[in-house]
Amino acid sequence: MEFLRTPDSRFENLENFPYEPNYLSVADGEGGQLRIHYVDTGPCDGRVVLLMHGQPAWCYLYRSMIPLLVAKGFRVVAPDLVGFGRSDKPTERADYTYANHVAWMSDWLTQLGLDDITVFFQDWGSLIGLRLVAAFSERFSHVVLANGGLPAGIIPEAFAKPLQEAYETLPVPDAHELGDRFRDTTGIPGFLYWRKFAAENPAIAQPGKSLMNDLMSAGLSQREVDAYDAPFPDLSYAAGARQFPSLVPLFHDEPEVQENKAAWKILEQFDKPFLLAFADNDPVTQGGDKAFKERVPGCQGLEHRTISPAGHFLQQDQPEQCVQAILDVMAHGGRQD
Repeated sequence: MEFLRTPDSRFENLENFPYEPNYLSVADGEGGQLRIHYVDTGPCDGRVVLLMHGQPAWCYLYRSMIPLLVAKGFRVVAPDLVGFGRSDKPTERADYTYANHVAWMSDWLTQLGLDDITVFFQDWGSLIGLRLVAAFSERFSHVVLANGGLPAGIIPEAFAKPLQEAYETLPVPDAHELGDRFRDTTGIPGFLYWRKFAAENPAIAQPGKSLMNDLMSAGLSQREVDAYDAPFPDLSYAAGARQFPSLVPLFHDEPEVQENKAAWKILEQFDKPFLLAFADNDPVTQGGDKAFKERVPGCQGLEHRTISPAGHFLQQDQPEQCVQAILDVMAHGGRQD
């Protein structure tokens, strides 16, 4: 599998991100290897808090949460998904499949030997992370799901063909249009515009400049914009970011629908603490917490909360509230300090 590796110089002098890089190689599925980057900081014998980012961000998104958790004595581990951050970036969009992402992160998780994990995940961090929770339930003690989900063919079959045909004729939106497209529930689902944007608008390679500001409650500084843009020197590095929305199994006949349904069956028996912390102003995942409240036993008896004011990238908007969600879920069950 051919890949690109973002030059280290792109990550020099990042604001509030003093962490030394760590790397672990995983099988790429074609006889080669891919290098996954991760932050690993705090006491090595501390309880593990795993932080998983989504698209098009990288673990820099957690820079304000990491020191707060380390100060509480936790070992904090925050990987970059393949195709993002300092991790290797396969050059072909076809190399990025949902199954590959699950396999790559499963390999990473088991090699690292993490156990008694409290996980906080958002966006694609949850689509992959929830599959890890289902596959390795014994390794996870607590879960915080924030602005995420586990879709498994959620668009009714009767609407699939008309929407798939409509997608082909959609105009390529600008980044600033996406929030309104998500909020408009009267026509074509906003997520299809997001698919179109990521696949065909070259601005996806500059997520800080073109996208993330529009999905946050507060603006970014220029240094923060530069940091979010750092992984992608040009569009050739952004194949993963371009492909990710097309991998979300919205339609009944898309890959990984059955695998996600199987994961749901396991989550329906998951009785360890499972906290929901969704933002008050996220047009992407609004209402996505309902299914988990109804179906995951571990959600019962917990004080689920709304992170406010916050948009899709709530780790950037309200890091203190996100950390408090982690502390609160860890107060329930599991090993006590």
